[in-house]
Amino acid sequence: MTNTIDTRQHILDTAATLFHTQSYSDVGVAMICKEAGVSKGSFFHFFPSKQDLGVAVLEQFRENINTTLVATAFSGQHPPLERIQRFVDGLYRFQKAQAEQHGHLPGCPFGNIVMEQATQDEVLRSKADGCIRSITNHLRTAVADAVQSGDLPPVDETATADAMFSYLEGIQLMAKSRNDAEVIKTLGAAVTLIQVPIKSQ
Repeated sequence: MTNTIDTRQHILDTAATLFHTQSYSDVGVAMICKEAGVSKGSFFHFFPSKQDLGVAVLEQFRENINTTLVATAFSGQHPPLERIQRFVDGLYRFQKAQAEQHGHLPGCPFGNIVMEQATQDEVLRSKADGCIRSITNHLRTAVADAVQSGDLPPVDETATADAMFSYLEGIQLMAKSRNDAEVIKTLGAAVTLIQVPIKSQ
């Protein structure tokens, strides 16, 4: 590492891997510093607290997902329902690669934090929720386009996108429990069947 930007990024990358493959609760500052090869002084120079680091890790996950998986899956050049299925396929490939690299399937980085910290840390809960909402916005646009094109009947577009994301979180949890990414591939095919009807006035 040749400069402070490199040092900060190295700490961030190290923490992201540890949090995702182990858990936020079990990974302490000392472990992060040891794995990153930095002193605690360097750590606290860039991140005043572990919570601040956790927020930065979630934001990095969000940015990485948006520039890779989301950008590829939700491109407007694909039909609306195909976009959603491409997103599922991307989740499958990501989780399979992670399982092959680390020996176990780590699950959704946002869902993991919510399951661990939602009742413990409001800042992390809120940040994870914001990251999740940014993904459901892409799903909502795809659903709206599918309704417009006639590929879906009129539905509650926001609720349908939320339900689709909830379903995908559920199958990632099941895949994590079984340590088998194929669960995502098999069950993910049903995501475009999810429809929440519009409430009658």
